[in-house]
Formats: sequence, structure tokens, C-alpha cells
Amino acid sequence: MSRIPVTSDLALDEREIELSFVRSSGPGGQNVNKVATAVQLRFDVERSPSLPEPVRARLRRLAGRRLTGDGVLVIDARRFRTQERNREDALDRLVALVRRATEKPKPRKPTRPSAAARRRRVEEKKQRGATKRTRRPPRRED
Repeated sequence: MSRIPVTSDLALDEREIELSFVRSSGPGGQNVNKVATAVQLRFDVERSPSLPEPVRARLRRLAGRRLTGDGVLVIDARRFRTQERNREDALDRLVALVRRATEKPKPRKPTRPSAAARRRRVEEKKQRGATKRTRRPPRRED
């Protein structure tokens, strides 16, 4: 059983990753219509025993459109001309995405503007209003 390290305490089982090779568009010369060099990596986020629940939830959010309706992450790699380099690229991108999902987001601390900042804001608004008032045409007295 081969494991792909993500962080010091998290690794993905290679058997959870499904790779398929398809024909690629783009560079490749005469081989482009003959050789299936593009890689489609599929990783079942929902059923993976390797992922703790908080990481799974963050990964779902990070994956966005790459996640299918039944929770399978699909990564297409077709940057390179060889299957091997595209395979490495797909695996690297999967590991990078899972690594980002392992990072806990820093909780936001609600802040409030200081009294001085509120006063400055009101003064600036008054100044702006005064400037605009001077630009108005004079009112006609009937």
C-alpha cells in the first residue's frame, strides 16, 4: 500500500485516486491525435477514509466547480506532452489542494472604528457636502 504524503500527519492512500488518460488538445505535434497524454484524476472526497471531517469540509469549499454532485474531485492535467509529467502535475495539484484544506482559517475578530475615526468620517462627509453646496446654481427668488 503506497501513501502520498500531504502533511506530516496526513497522507492519502494511492488506491483512493483513480487516474485515466485521455487525448489532449494543445501542444503535441503529430502525436496529439494518437497518444492519450492528458490525465484526469478522480478523488472521492466524500468517502475517503484518509481525510478528517474538518479537512473534508474545507476541501469541499476549496474544490468549487471541480467537485461533482456525488463528491468526487476531478482534476484535469494537460499542460505537458507526456503522460508521466501530466500524472505528476495532477497529483501535485491534488496534494496542494488538500494541503490548503488542512490549514485552519484564522478566526476573524470583530473590530469597531474608534471614536476619533468616526468623528473624522463625519467631518469629511460634512466637508464634502459643503463643497458640493458651493457648486450648486444660485436659487432664484420669485
